[in-house]
Amino acid sequence: MDEVTPIFGENVFNETVMKARLPKETYKQLMKTIEGGEKLDASVATVVANAMKDWAIEKGATHFTHWFQPLTGITAEKHDSFITPISDGKVIMEFSGKELVQGEPDASSFPSGGIRATFEARGYTAWDPTSYAFIKDGTLCIPTAFCSYTGEALDKKTPLLRSMQAISKQAVRVLKLFDGNDAVTSVKTTVGPEQEYFLVDKSVYDKREDLIYTGRTLYGAKAPKGQELEDHYFGMIKPRVQEFMKDLNKELWKLGILAKTEHNEVAPAQHELAPIFSTTNLACDHNQLTMEMMRKVAAKHGMVCLLHEKPFAGVNGSGKHNNWSISTNTGKNLLDPGATPDQNAQFLLFLCAIIKGVDEYQDLLRISVASAGNDHRLGANEAPPAIISIFLGDELSEILECIEQGKPYGKHEKEKMQIGVTVLPDFNKDTTDRNRTSPFAFTGNKFEFRMLGSNESIACANVFLNTVVAQELSEFADILEKSKDFKADLHDLILKTIKEHKRIIFNGNGYDDSWVKEAEKRGLYNLKSTPEALPHILDEKNVKVFEKFGVYSKVELTSRFEIHNENYSKIINIEAETMLEMAKKDILPTASKYANKLAETIGLKKAACGECDTTYESAMLKKVSSLTSSIYQKTSQLEQDVMDAKATADAGDSSKTAFFYREHVFASMNALRAVADELETITPKEMWPFPSYGDLLFSVR
Repeated sequence: MDEVTPIFGENVFNETVMKARLPKETYKQLMKTIEGGEKLDASVATVVANAMKDWAIEKGATHFTHWFQPLTGITAEKHDSFITPISDGKVIMEFSGKELVQGEPDASSFPSGGIRATFEARGYTAWDPTSYAFIKDGTLCIPTAFCSYTGEALDKKTPLLRSMQAISKQAVRVLKLFDGNDAVTSVKTTVGPEQEYFLVDKSVYDKREDLIYTGRTLYGAKAPKGQELEDHYFGMIKPRVQEFMKDLNKELWKLGILAKTEHNEVAPAQHELAPIFSTTNLACDHNQLTMEMMRKVAAKHGMVCLLHEKPFAGVNGSGKHNNWSISTNTGKNLLDPGATPDQNAQFLLFLCAIIKGVDEYQDLLRISVASAGNDHRLGANEAPPAIISIFLGDELSEILECIEQGKPYGKHEKEKMQIGVTVLPDFNKDTTDRNRTSPFAFTGNKFEFRMLGSNESIACANVFLNTVVAQELSEFADILEKSKDFKADLHDLILKTIKEHKRIIFNGNGYDDSWVKEAEKRGLYNLKSTPEALPHILDEKNVKVFEKFGVYSKVELTSRFEIHNENYSKIINIEAETMLEMAKKDILPTASKYANKLAETIGLKKAACGECDTTYESAMLKKVSSLTSSIYQKTSQLEQDVMDAKATADAGDSSKTAFFYREHVFASMNALRAVADELETITPKEMWPFPSYGDLLFSVR
């Protein structure tokens, strides 16, 4: 029996609901706004609000909220009831067009990076009609943008919508130069973000102060078994996890989220969920809801969902692969090379725009994924390096090489896979392999931006990507719109782009040390940490491109520079303070207690038998005492570094403070952890104050 179709989108005020509940003309006007970007009339909002309210009340909702995405990286909501008082102490349920279109949450307590002073509290939320309203926890949630009283964007949705508008306009300019695109009026970027996560039992999670405060383990010796056998990847899903996934899918489907693929990931306790592609704006909203639902559903199953990029040292961390493409309103995927990509000039031009954009703005793409958590992943053998490059594969690389060298492309026939078993069906081999080490890989009809951290919103990466591609399409349109010989000028433009920007193309192993040296020779950035990357957001060329398309003003960019630096420093500070507390209240007392126990044992053995061998106890006592002393010294050093970092922060230079936390506090944290983890390996299990890595990674059975 089909259980999915009836529940899919049941809690969403989608097109089907709108068509059934709105007057024909109102529906028509609203769809013009949603699909064509036309301005919404206030009278339409009033009718929509009334229909939305009736639908929500029938679904059991009593409140509504403007659901928005401030610069905290998570969502925010303030609930208001539908009730309006009338005479005789009675109430009616009302919801006006004004309440739908505009809200006024307090803007002073959200990150603003200096845009708003604390006493300047007013902020506005504005309804985004391109993202469907939905019901969550008995509340009607209306997706909205969030801005300050003076109009600056204080959220992630507003710049995303601006960037989508920019790439649409510039792509349409280019498309109008090619035959067959007369019906194209808009272009939308689409995204399918794969989401990785860990599941641990709540009983062990509750005993780990570091997980509770920071989302990752700050201490922890490696378990005897990790991911070495590669047996967890795509392995049988444990029944308890399967039940979680089943319930999660239902909740996501009710919200119209196209959850499609689920499987075990590489590390023990690690899993992945992937959706079907949707418009970038919707995909961003849906990914935020997906992360929220993962946490809620896990709690119902007695588990905790960890979305931190690196919850455990020594095993793979979690990322979020951003599968990005461009499609016209007529349904054509502009990144589909077709059967003859070498002859598909339109595809090659869009491909060149992306190559040029990624090369010229590699620093921006690196910044778009920069965070304290993601710094743990990038460059390790679980994620692409911090160096931006593009993987095109053999066929496209050969086509571009032939264009550059001015020689014809010798098309290769589709090759049959030779597996050597006659009963297996024949199928064609792909023209290129996949490269999981590449940060930005072409995978058939889309690019997979693999650098995003699992805990981050996908908005920033897509804002930056949309904007830089819009810039290149704008340049191409400026040239080709003036052309007297379109075919010749088009060829010259493609050839010029390939020659000038081929350095960004790399089809090899991104994990190999030789690539770091090769990338340096090519002049590519290697921004290894967040503090190194962030200052480039204010480079002149970057400010210029964002201002050109109205995606960010310099004020908005500066605010984000400040916010990201401060956020980085605050995260490292919280982690350091947590480490200090765990060391002073748990680890050092445990070490002292164990040393005392060893000393007592030595004394008792000698008292009972003067010739009894105490070699083991004596050696262990010496080692425990040495490690205890080292932990105490490194705890004191970390404590001093934290104090110095706070003094640096008082000077008001957020970038300098972030660098100090990276170079001093973070280094001292690693030094303290190394000694504490060594002590864990020799301390009796019943004495160690926290659940071990083995307890955590294999807690869900």
